[in-house]
Amino acid sequence: MGLPALEFSECCLDSPQFRERLRSHEAELEKTNKFIKELIKDGKSLIVALKNLSSAKRKFADSLNEFKFRCIGDAETDDEICIAKSLQEFATVLRNLEDERMRMIENASEVLITPLEKFRKEQIGAAKDAKKKYDKETEKYCGVLEKHLNLSSKKKESQLQEADSQVDLVRQHFYEVSLEYVFKVQEVQERKMFEFVEPLLAFLQGLFTFYHHGYELAKDFSDFKTELTISIQNTRNRFEGTRSEVESLMKKMKENPHEHKNISPYTMEGYLYVQEKRHFGTSWVKHYCTYQRESKRITMVPFDQKSGGKGGEDEAVILKSCTRRKTDSIEKRFCFDVEAVDRPGVITMQALSEEDRKLWMEAMDGREPVSRNIGAKVLEKTAQLDNIGFSIIKKCIHAVETRGINEQGLYRIVGVNSRVQKLLSILMDPKTATETETEICAEWEIKTITSALKTYLRMLPGPLMMYQFQRSFIKAAKLENQESRVSEIHSLVHRLPEKNRQMLHLLMNHLAKVADNHKQNLMTVANLGVVFGPTLLRPQEETVAAIMDIKFQNIVIEILIENHEKIFNTVPETPPSNSQLLLSRKKSTDSKPPSCSERPLTLFHTAQPNEKQENRNSIINSSLESVISSNVNSFLNSNSAPQSNLNSSDLELEVIKPNRPNSLVCSTQSPALLFELPDPSGDNSSKHKGLFF
Repeated sequence: MGLPALEFSECCLDSPQFRERLRSHEAELEKTNKFIKELIKDGKSLIVALKNLSSAKRKFADSLNEFKFRCIGDAETDDEICIAKSLQEFATVLRNLEDERMRMIENASEVLITPLEKFRKEQIGAAKDAKKKYDKETEKYCGVLEKHLNLSSKKKESQLQEADSQVDLVRQHFYEVSLEYVFKVQEVQERKMFEFVEPLLAFLQGLFTFYHHGYELAKDFSDFKTELTISIQNTRNRFEGTRSEVESLMKKMKENPHEHKNISPYTMEGYLYVQEKRHFGTSWVKHYCTYQRESKRITMVPFDQKSGGKGGEDEAVILKSCTRRKTDSIEKRFCFDVEAVDRPGVITMQALSEEDRKLWMEAMDGREPVSRNIGAKVLEKTAQLDNIGFSIIKKCIHAVETRGINEQGLYRIVGVNSRVQKLLSILMDPKTATETETEICAEWEIKTITSALKTYLRMLPGPLMMYQFQRSFIKAAKLENQESRVSEIHSLVHRLPEKNRQMLHLLMNHLAKVADNHKQNLMTVANLGVVFGPTLLRPQEETVAAIMDIKFQNIVIEILIENHEKIFNTVPETPPSNSQLLLSRKKSTDSKPPSCSERPLTLFHTAQPNEKQENRNSIINSSLESVISSNVNSFLNSNSAPQSNLNSSDLELEVIKPNRPNSLVCSTQSPALLFELPDPSGDNSSKHKGLFF
């Protein structure tokens, strides 16, 4: 039910019904006044809360902006760069959003609080003042009327007439005040319908503007969000592969740590306890010692892992002799004495174990040298880049392209190990291997054939893209832009031996065809890079740093697949000159000892030390001629049977490039699906984990 209307005609009668209706209007005005007062209070609290929220979000944005990711390795992929800058992008979006919120907060006081306070003071306040005046006139009129009615009729006529006129004046004034009050009450009741609601609407419009600004920010952020989502997925996929590799390396280190020691410039290094004479006697101080046999230099660094710091100054001496210390001559075990050329007296050292002492004495040519053959393993490999090898790879490729190019998970899903080995033994049989017309029969599954191809490539004496070029390919993948990467990899490919390049060309043509059918087989260029990167470009030494570079191995393979026609069918535009190559190689060899990835493979013949120095220039010149001639030959004889031509002229000649890394643009393939497929034969050793994109 609404409020009853107040008729002006009833102001004169001033009936009880009129008074009741007037009181209902007054009660409604009082209710409205209290509501507006509470609303203003809540509005001010909301503004304060919004300011606190904005301040907290700005602080959160500042924290995001200040944090910087540091990835493992000396370079980052494009995915890692995208993720690293995501926090700054988040901070920018939050700051932009809070700028708009502050504008809304500043306007809220003007569009909400000020109009409500004005309505409450000017309109409802005026109605209250009118009520006070109306109540005062009512009391005055009623008093005058009662006094007038109590006059005696015996009064003089003139006195009675004067009293009547006075009452009429008071009645008229009361009537006017009553009319004004009724008018004001009804006016306020009507005004509140728009003057009270309109500020609320303006405040909501400010909220909508703020939220619309957030919507526009979200639209602008959408492209980066998509790129970031793909980068996160790619990084997660690489993490799964890298984690398994690192975990495998960790298990190998646990089983036999001596087999996986890093290539070190020192002949021997490790912790030793050195006996030192003090005023109160002798003490044994822990040192980290290194020894170089060529210079006979021993360096001793006092260091204790428990304290986490050095315990003194480094000391270096030149070795004169090393002698095992007899057990009955000292209370400590595993001791040996060292005499130095530039230091008087004997230095007594304690090794960590008997085996450790033998290793130190052997390194220092002690009196009891112990030959160590830790982890010496000879793995016979019959796979070669000869006619048989090319025949096997061509047969596998032909079978895949004719029978299984559209199979899902091609090269991802592995075959049963026993059947893979059986197929390889058949293909590698010299009696049937060179028969080009003989195809792999249909009884062999495609996954068995693809696994045989990958296994054969892994059985080669070294990776197809060669150990000595591994670091150069990785550096190329870390260059600033895509054009530089392609150009550098193009040049490196043409420095490979002819047969390696021919086999790589054959394989990349095939993988490009596989990638062309990725909608059916789900094997994109990125997925093929994950599969073949560690096979074609594996490092000579298995370390955590090498595992972290797997992502760049994959990028190299992606570039080879996407640009195979240019890389293999054209000669590099600007091949390096002899002087540049010599300078690059000299700088590399002078600045540091060769790492495992810089040393030539043992299957190549290397000249003896006296021959190597004399023939160095002729070897490099012949290498350059081989690069040009082999490109022409490979182009003209791409369909002919390859000939064996591995020689020592294909040594690594490292070209100096800028160190600022980058990598491929984020892949736009669909998110990956992790799957695990056990072999139907139940052979758990062949269980395979993979990723579909």
